[in-house]
This record gives sequence, structure tokens and C-alpha cells, in this order.
Amino acid sequence: MDIFKKCFDFEDVRSAKAGGFYPYFLPLDRNEGTEVVYEGRRIIMCGSNNYLGLTTHPRVKKAAIDAIEKYGTSCTGSRFLNGNMTIIEELERDLADWVGMDAALVFSTGMQVNLGTISALVGRGDTVILDKEDHASIYDGARLSHGKIERFRHNDVEHLERVLKSLPEQGGRLLVVDGLFSMEGDIAPLPEIIPLCQKYGVRLMVDDAHAMGVLGGGRGTAAHFGITEGVDLIMSTFSKSFASIGGFIAGQYDVIDYIKHVARSLIFSASIPPANTATAHTALDIMREEPWLVEQVNANGKFMREGLTSLGFDIGTSETPIVPIIIGDDMLTFKTWRDLFDAGVFVNPVISPATAPGRQLLRTSYMATHTQSQLEQVLETFERIGKQNGLIA
Repeated sequence: MDIFKKCFDFEDVRSAKAGGFYPYFLPLDRNEGTEVVYEGRRIIMCGSNNYLGLTTHPRVKKAAIDAIEKYGTSCTGSRFLNGNMTIIEELERDLADWVGMDAALVFSTGMQVNLGTISALVGRGDTVILDKEDHASIYDGARLSHGKIERFRHNDVEHLERVLKSLPEQGGRLLVVDGLFSMEGDIAPLPEIIPLCQKYGVRLMVDDAHAMGVLGGGRGTAAHFGITEGVDLIMSTFSKSFASIGGFIAGQYDVIDYIKHVARSLIFSASIPPANTATAHTALDIMREEPWLVEQVNANGKFMREGLTSLGFDIGTSETPIVPIIIGDDMLTFKTWRDLFDAGVFVNPVISPATAPGRQLLRTSYMATHTQSQLEQVLETFERIGKQNGLIA
């Protein structure tokens, strides 16, 4: 059989495009933070991970330009060989300090952090334990390892303990959870998870891709709960609050040094470019110097959670600026997305397998730089479209 047959028979996308419900790979003319331009039309962006709005901050943009002027556009090599730079190591030291760890290691993407870290640490005879709602990059990192994968029900601490009890005594154990879950905006119960890890001899890694810049004064989930000392590894990306691309893992010095010399996604990838490094570092500086941005993104999230709930929408258990609109049906999710898009509001439709069957949703997320006027306009649009589509009375 022709290996391309699956490609030629791939009708789902063609059908969605023909029906006008294809929501992916939309080519934006401009991205101005809280608003984007699509085919000449301005749309309020409520589907971005630009939580602090720093992609358009003058200092951030200038840092990227200055880095290109000084260092050029690329390191053209792996950090393992010729691609390491002093500006990357300076960023690592400041990141480690920011999250309260001994050391940090910068990768070229957040995906590479999880692929490289998990597969480096988990070997044959080891076990990696995952929340069923963990990000795909965590699952892929676990699959690349030679260890056994165990899963527990989302944020279900009782089920987690049953899983941990069942593990064989031999072999290492690594538990990996999202700190802030990216689809429904809920938070991992670290105060309950950490004692179980200590009881059963399990190391804990927290993926703070969406929590960094949002929770704990911007320092992430462990800082949010005041229990950083109970977490072994903290991971985050630069593609959200850091307004760049890349990512890092932070932890004890010896652990980070081991990952640096074993993680294939670091060793066999080109280094993060200077402009992206400078952008992330400047964003970190702004987080330190302008804490009101973290306060504002959370205030905007609270305003939208309360507003959407008062209109009658089901927003699940969100307690962050990520606010889902749970719909529970594929076609109604896509139709509502399209109606909102046409009305000038950009959100993200999410269906299985990105979310569980029956939990199909519109993922909305808010920025520190959204104005009150923009948020009120979004609520008005949601009310009109929600009533039109029978989502609210």
C-alpha cells in the first residue's frame, strides 16, 4: 500500500474548509497584542498566551532589535558545540533565581524542554507518572523514555495515591504535572501532591508553561502555594508570558548538569537565537520591575470569569485568566467559534483528543493589556452569540 494513501484520504480538513468551519492556521495580517488584523478586519484577541502583553512592549521589541545588531540572527549550532553564548547563561542564572532553584537550562523551544528532560531522566526500569490532562509534550517526552508510563485521573489525589502505592519498589519515579492546565484554567493541587511524592519516594516536575507570569507573583505554581522547596524541577516556556520562543528547566545543579549532557533535544538542536534570548530576558526584567502586570492579568481573568458565569456559561473550574466555555459538542463548538470570529472575537475551539469527549470547549484567555472596554465588548458578543446558539437562555 502507498504510504501516502492516508494523506490522499484525509477528508476531515477538506470538509471543514468547504463548510467554512476550519479554525486553524489562520494567516493574520498583523498581531498587535490585544487585537489582530485578519483580511483587513480588526478582531479582539481572546485566544493568545501573551498573558502579560509583552510582545508589543517597547523595551522587549528594542531588546530583540539590539540583540540582532550585536550578535546577528542565529548561533548556527548546538549549545553543545558552538552555539552557547554568555547571554544565554546570564538568562539561565536569572531564571534560576526567579523560580528559586539552584540552576536552569535553556532550550530552543518549550516542547524540547519536556522531550529532553523526561527522556533523559526516565530510563529502563523507571516509571513516569502523568496527569491524564498533562500537555502533549509531557506525554511525548514520556514515550521517548524507556520507562513505564502510569496515569492518574485529572487532579484526583486519591487516585494518584492508589497509582503510587501500586508501583514496584525498584526503579526511579518521576511525577510530571502541569501547574496551570492550559485548556480549562485549573491548577494542580501541589499542597496535596507534594506529601504523596515525599511519602512514596517520587520526584516531582511541574510544567509551568502557562503559570509563569500568571501565578505566584509571576514565579509559577509552587510560588503560588508557597511550597517551592517541595518541587524538584520547574519547567516553563518563553512562548507565553516571556513573549519569545524557547524554554527552560530549573532544579538542583547536579540534575540540571546531567540533563545538559544527556538531553538529545538540546544536544542535537540549534541554540536559541540571540534575539529570542534577549526578548525573554527583558520580559523577565519587566516581570520583576512591573508586578502590576501580573496583578492586572489576574484581575482581567476574574472579571471575565464572573461575567461569563453571570451570563449562564459553563466555565468549569477555572480560577485563572484561562477561561473555558464548555459546550460538549464538536459541531456546535465550531459553529460558535465561527460566529464569534465573524463578530470580531478570536477564541480557540478545542475538541477531542485535546479535551475529553463531552468537554468540547472554546478556550478563551486574557491579557494584562486588555482594556475594560475590550472585555465588556467581548462579554456583549458572547451574550449575543450564546443566546443565538442556545448556549445560554
